[in-house]
Amino acid sequence: MIPTDTIRALMDLPGDPGRTRVVAAMSGGVDSAVAAALVRQAGFDVVGITLQLYASDAPARRKGACCAGQDIQDARHAAAQIGIPHYVLDYTQRFRTSVIEDFASSYVRGETPVPCIQCNQTVKFHDLLGAAKDLGASALVTGHYIRRIAGTAGPELHRAVDATRDQSYFLFATTRAQLDFVRFPLGGFPKSETRAMASALGLGLADKPDSQDICFVPDGRYSDIVQKLRPGAIEPGDIVDLSGRVLGRHEGVINFTVGQRKGLGVSHGEPLFVVRIDAARRQVVVGPRGALATRQIWLRDLNWLDAQSPGEEARPVLARVRSTRQPVRAEIRQVDGRVGVTLLDPEEGVAPGQACVLYDSRDEARMLGGGWIVRGEAAVAA
Repeated sequence: MIPTDTIRALMDLPGDPGRTRVVAAMSGGVDSAVAAALVRQAGFDVVGITLQLYASDAPARRKGACCAGQDIQDARHAAAQIGIPHYVLDYTQRFRTSVIEDFASSYVRGETPVPCIQCNQTVKFHDLLGAAKDLGASALVTGHYIRRIAGTAGPELHRAVDATRDQSYFLFATTRAQLDFVRFPLGGFPKSETRAMASALGLGLADKPDSQDICFVPDGRYSDIVQKLRPGAIEPGDIVDLSGRVLGRHEGVINFTVGQRKGLGVSHGEPLFVVRIDAARRQVVVGPRGALATRQIWLRDLNWLDAQSPGEEARPVLARVRSTRQPVRAEIRQVDGRVGVTLLDPEEGVAPGQACVLYDSRDEARMLGGGWIVRGEAAVAA
């Protein structure tokens, strides 16, 4: 078990722990339950809150879902075992508006969205954080695998010690103000230790499967959600090569993402990949693998945690263009309000709607911030 002094140091809160209220976000999974238990054992006044995010329990029956159905019961049971009060807040409408509706609109625009980031950015670290403050809490604790470390210019976010569990990509939009309030007790420990602690604490969640990335999509069929929410926006179109020559037809751009190879439904002498999606023209543009190589990325809505903001002079960074990719060498600059990231080694499958998360080139664990990818430019003009 982690020593009490270690948890108190991680919490980094002044005053008597027994007089310091902390809200623990409890999703019903093992990570958030252990985080809540550790903080309670460290002597803090802990209140558990679970968000109900679905109006229907249909997705909740699927293995690996979260924040609905059985997960709410699991969170309530864990809170009782820990010995803390527990509340369920109905955020179904907020989640639908901020996450699910945005997810559908993004696919219709030909993008590849990341709803987990949107959920953290809006529902969890905005609405729930506000509710925690309303309850008189000094901090919001979550079970995310990321480290909050005191730096010379204030708190910093660093990648988790367990690289296989690191969730920094999904938390790039955490603002400086939010970072002052949120805490992540598990970022310095491997998942195996979290499960061992759950077993030692008798929480009954040690073997519970992890939640899936897109929890509200039944059976992984994104198109079903989009067609239900945007029925008039799904139209057939052409599959074309890089020169504009028509190779086939498709039933809607929502069925494709940049980098996709399978399911194109066209015959060609060499393997073809989705290079870009032109939603306005209802075109899916395909080409050879080499056409996926991207060197220049343009971002919107940059969130920056470092004291020194990007300027006209190129700054060395490490860039991560997908949650499953490792950061690569890059440079960032901001000119006339436009934020550009130049990849020193081209990356494949850079898709609008995904996030580009940036790390310090001198300290690869420290996250600097990131933004949403608007478009990428080929390493070699096609």
